[in-house]
Amino acid sequence: MRMGSGPFAACCIAIEVLGAALFLRGFFPAPVRSSSGTEHHAEPPAPEPAAGASSNWTKLPPPLFSKVVIMLIDALRDDFVFGPKGVKFMPYTTYLVEKGASHSFVAEAKPPTVTMPRIKALMTGSLPGFVDVIRNLNSPSVREDNVLTQAKAAGKRIIFYGDDTWVKLFPKHFVEYDGTTSFFVSDYTEVDDNVTRHLDTVLQRADWDLLILHYLGLDHIGHVSGPGSPLVGRKLREMDSVLMKTHAALLAQEKKTLLPSLLVLCGDHGMSETGGHGGSSMEEVNTPLVLISSAFERKPGDVRRPAHVQQTDLAPTLAVGLGLPVPKHSVGRLLFPVVQGMALREQLRFLHLNTVQLSKLLQENVPSYEKEPGFEKFKLSERLHGNWIRLYLEENNSEVLFNLGSKVRRQYLDALQMLSLSLSRQVMQYDIYSMVVGTVVVLEVLTLLLLSVPQALGSKAELDVPLWSPVSSLLFYLLLLILLAAHVTVCTSAESSCYFCSLPWLAAGGVMALISALLSAVLAALTKPFVDSRHLRTNPGPSKSRWSDVELLTLFGTVGHAVSLGASSFVEEEHQTWYFLVNTLCLALCHEAYSTCFLGGDGEPPCCQHTERGCDNMAPVQGGNPGCDVLELGQAHRRPTSLDGPWGCDRWLVLTSPWLTLACCRLLRAMNPTGVQGAHRPGLGHWLASSDHKAELSVLAALSLLMIFALVQSRCSRASKVAMGLGLLGVYCYRAATGSVLFPWQQDNKDISRGIVEARFVYVFVLGILFMGTKDLLKSQVTAAASKVRTRGLWEMHSGFILLAALLSRPHNLPVLVSCLAIQAVMAKFIWKPLRHDATEVTVMHYWFGQAFFYFQGNSNNMATVDVSAGFVGLDTYMAIPAALLTLFATYMGPVLWASHLLNFLSSEAGRGSALSRACFCYALVCSLPASAYIILVTSLRYHLFIWSVFSPKLLYEGTHLLVTAAICVLFTAMDQTHTEP
Repeated sequence: MRMGSGPFAACCIAIEVLGAALFLRGFFPAPVRSSSGTEHHAEPPAPEPAAGASSNWTKLPPPLFSKVVIMLIDALRDDFVFGPKGVKFMPYTTYLVEKGASHSFVAEAKPPTVTMPRIKALMTGSLPGFVDVIRNLNSPSVREDNVLTQAKAAGKRIIFYGDDTWVKLFPKHFVEYDGTTSFFVSDYTEVDDNVTRHLDTVLQRADWDLLILHYLGLDHIGHVSGPGSPLVGRKLREMDSVLMKTHAALLAQEKKTLLPSLLVLCGDHGMSETGGHGGSSMEEVNTPLVLISSAFERKPGDVRRPAHVQQTDLAPTLAVGLGLPVPKHSVGRLLFPVVQGMALREQLRFLHLNTVQLSKLLQENVPSYEKEPGFEKFKLSERLHGNWIRLYLEENNSEVLFNLGSKVRRQYLDALQMLSLSLSRQVMQYDIYSMVVGTVVVLEVLTLLLLSVPQALGSKAELDVPLWSPVSSLLFYLLLLILLAAHVTVCTSAESSCYFCSLPWLAAGGVMALISALLSAVLAALTKPFVDSRHLRTNPGPSKSRWSDVELLTLFGTVGHAVSLGASSFVEEEHQTWYFLVNTLCLALCHEAYSTCFLGGDGEPPCCQHTERGCDNMAPVQGGNPGCDVLELGQAHRRPTSLDGPWGCDRWLVLTSPWLTLACCRLLRAMNPTGVQGAHRPGLGHWLASSDHKAELSVLAALSLLMIFALVQSRCSRASKVAMGLGLLGVYCYRAATGSVLFPWQQDNKDISRGIVEARFVYVFVLGILFMGTKDLLKSQVTAAASKVRTRGLWEMHSGFILLAALLSRPHNLPVLVSCLAIQAVMAKFIWKPLRHDATEVTVMHYWFGQAFFYFQGNSNNMATVDVSAGFVGLDTYMAIPAALLTLFATYMGPVLWASHLLNFLSSEAGRGSALSRACFCYALVCSLPASAYIILVTSLRYHLFIWSVFSPKLLYEGTHLLVTAAICVLFTAMDQTHTEP
């Protein structure tokens, strides 16, 4: 079956996306609990150990506190409370931490540092999987045992106000609640007022036992303005006043109760230096945890410095404080200072209950649990505890009893630490079978793409796809039977749950048939050269005698980048790899331009002359000197013999263009320092975004928008020019409305708004330009001047994407967008056309520049650099699909704009439509290679120390980029199918 390179590549990428999704589902398994683990069963607590005596402590200890208030401030970093900002903006909290009745801790939040998995960690004590980054957008209910479920079963009355993620995680747990959406990041005032407005009433009531307050304003300020914004100080001062009001009300309530109350101040995660979160930097993982209660009275001179603990330690501590069983799946340990002031027997009782729970969890998850040091320490502690109880019941109050009790306490604390550490290492269990099936699909697609290169990149851009012959062959059915037998064997003998085994048999059989067909096609492609070897010997085809420097660079650079992803440092600093490759490409192009201008394409003296007009109007020349033929991107690769005569101006423009591009890329590196090593360094973007330089930012943003219009408007229709101009004006108005920039007559930011009207004004013009581009594309199918109309339609589509990018970009990133458009124009006019690069080389260069501009925007392989605020531009309520699409476009703005320009360039300059088909195939191949290599590398490094902090975020980025690539390939294929010869 004959198939074009483009449709073939699009089908391959679509299949690879399915394989990658299956791999990700196995690598990030969702926690699946048995029915016994999800339902609440009142199991009797472990009795107090006693050696040769019977203890009367066989029930759960009574609660330590009458009421508990959890005040969770989203994105509260530890230095916001314990650092200079805490002293300046949270004076009451600072007083409680330094001199009041409190215990302070720095709680470490494990990656991913996003809200939903952090709430689960706080309430269940378990470590959620990294896949919760995706599930954070639509939180399912918690099935694991947790503090709130235990509290509800015990008859505790729970009230909640704040982030509605809690309502989704714990439905039907609250007797009263008022939830607010956490994803509408433009709002940082009303979202907190909706919580505080309930306090005056609820704090005076006595009909509740547990009150949870989740404030979102600080997190939203971080996403929009960053941690250096003056709004952060105002918000911290507001939170300090709320804490003071709550603490005063609890102290007043204690006069009516026998037990003290507990106020917990904590954060779910921190905030990076750019305002985001999701990664593993110190600013993102370190959060404050302050326990405030009159039971924690301290003596004068008692200095309590914040100790480092795990965020999961709060769950067993809350369970003990409320008189509840410790959650079954908790890996946390009791915060001992909470019970340190109690009698020694009570201390040992609490520690024993916690160690028993952890030892049971260890036995369920580790087959060789008896050899674990923590379990051995627990057994020793339990024996010593029994001896101590026997002495205690004999009313022996000697010093020996006290010393033995102190030793038992130390043993329990050591056992808790060892057990918690062992369980933390065992929490994540990979779904190996799903990973293997996904990897096989991905590798088969990559192999098929590589074997198809000679035909797919040939002059006809077509290949023989062995579609029906493998399916009808005996090998296909033999492979299918073997794979189905292996599937049945694995699924019936697997001890742990497996996602692929849980699929319906029809779906699993379809995947196995797909694997068999792909493998048969690969084998057919491998054997075809041997079958056709006699024909090739008698009819040799054209062969390229020599590869150019640019071709070798693009080949080894692409392969070298894929190999480099096996090192954690190269993943963290991947932007440096792309900066190096782009800079080297500019130098290689400069060398090529010099050789062409002064020596000719093959080192001979120049032989022909072109005028500037001749370089711009690349019309195919019929006949004449072959050395002066004009580039036809659809044909075989040819280099020109020269550009101009000795006095031509184009020669110097061609020679200087790579140097200008190189200088521009170097300046862009200073705009947004990224990566682990450079994220903390102040860049030009940080300087412009600060409130002290708003005037400079305003001038730069205005100039950038004018330059965008100048670079785009020349190829647009009159109506599109008007729409583009008004749209760019609306972009500036939107940024002025949100307080990012100023109008010349504006002196301050008193009238700051969310800019909803202004943003929607821009959206109207974006849709209008896209509509006009679509209309021209449809018109090109029936008009005589099809090529001209089609080219204009594609450029208008490209212009619509540029206007949307200008709206979603931060103001200090508008120069990055201008640089992107300027480099595209310079490279197209003075490099790719005059030097006659073929479609394959142009495609790889577009891919490289797209990846470099992904990092020039300030992105990295850290989840914290995702600009979530871009998904809510122009939205007054949270809408999942528009927000997700806008965030996706804002994140991958660089690759999308370069792919869109590639489509325009090839459509307008190619002499034959096959260039688009070859470009689609090449783009799919260069995207598939690093994704496939990274899947293999991650599988082999799944027990690496940095697997969750470094490799896993990059894996999500690769999966998303593969999805974007599939959409790009579909677009290329559609344009290729509608292409008509002029």
